[in-house]
Amino acid sequence: MRFAAILIFIGLIFGTIFLLKNYKVPQSIEQSFVFKASPTPTPFYEMTIPYLRSREYKSNLGELEKISENGSYTSYLTSYTSDGLKINGLLTKPKGDMPEGGFPAIVFIHGYIPPTLYKTTEKYIDHVDFLARNGIVVFKIDLRGHGDSEGEGGGAYYSPDYIIDALSALSALDSSDFVNKIGLWGHSMAGNVVLRSFASKPEIPAVVIWAGAVYSYEDFVKYRLSDNSYRPPELSSQRQKRRQELFSVHGEFNKDNAFWKQVAPTNYLGDIKGAIQLHHAIDDDVVNIGYSRDLMKILDQTKIPHELFEYPNGGHNISGLSFTQAMQKTVEFFKNTL
Repeated sequence: MRFAAILIFIGLIFGTIFLLKNYKVPQSIEQSFVFKASPTPTPFYEMTIPYLRSREYKSNLGELEKISENGSYTSYLTSYTSDGLKINGLLTKPKGDMPEGGFPAIVFIHGYIPPTLYKTTEKYIDHVDFLARNGIVVFKIDLRGHGDSEGEGGGAYYSPDYIIDALSALSALDSSDFVNKIGLWGHSMAGNVVLRSFASKPEIPAVVIWAGAVYSYEDFVKYRLSDNSYRPPELSSQRQKRRQELFSVHGEFNKDNAFWKQVAPTNYLGDIKGAIQLHHAIDDDVVNIGYSRDLMKILDQTKIPHELFEYPNGGHNISGLSFTQAMQKTVEFFKNTL
C-alpha cells in the first residue's frame, strides 16, 4: 500500500508539471501583460504642416461689444479661443442687405508689432475701412500675447502658435450666421502665417499677402529681414528658450533635413484648392521683394491660381497711391473668390 501511495504521489507531481508547461494564457490576459511602446514623437512636431493638418480648430465668437459705427459698417470688439487662450479681435460688419448665404469675409492677420505696444483699435484702420465699405466682413485678430490677448507671443517662423490662432479665428468666424466663404489676409510677418495656414487647411478659398516674408525658409536664409522695429525676446523668455531648444534638436534650417522639409509650406502646395494674390513694393526696405518673386516661381510649378502685383514705390506698408491700387485689386480678388 505504501509503495502504491508513493507511485500515485509521484504521478500527481509529474502530471501537474505537464499541465503547467502546456498551459496557454488566454489571449486577452496575455495581451494585458505585454507593454507596447508607442513611437517616440518627433520633438517640435507641432510646427510641421502634417501636424497642423491633422488637428482640429474649433472656436466660436464671443460677445460683440459695439465700439463704432458709420453709414457703411459697424465695428465690434470680440474674442474667441485658441488653444484654450482668449484671443481678442476687431470685427467689422458691413451694413445693408446681407447677400444670400452671407457676406464674404476674411481673417485679417497683422504684421510684426512689438506685442507690448500692440492695441486692438490701432493700425490697419484704412485697410479695414476699405474692405468693409466694399461689403467684406473683416475679423482683425490680435495674435496671442498682443494687446490684451492671452498667452505669449511665440513669433511666426519657428512656432505653430500664430497659425493655430489664425485657423481658430477662421473657425470662430465660420460659426457665425452672417458670413459665407472666408479667406485670409496678411502683411509682412503674417505672410508666413498665411501661407502656412493655407497649406494646413487646403480648402481655404483665397488668401492675399502684402509685403510677405519667409515662405520656403530658404528665402529667409537668402534675404533675411531688415526691421528696425523688431524687439528680440528676452533671453529668459519661454519663446527664446524654446527656440534655442529647437535649434539644439534640429539645427538651423536645412532644406535637406527631414524635419525642416515638413515645416516649409512650399512643400505642401499640391492639394491646395484656393487662389493666392501677392502685393509688394519694389522699394520695400524691410522685406525684400525677392520673397514674393521667389514664391511666384514656386507657384508657377503648381495648379494654384496666383498673381503678383509690384509697385514702384510705397515702401513696406505699400502706402500712398500704391495703397489705393493694391486695395482695389485686393477687393476685386476677394469678391471673385469668396
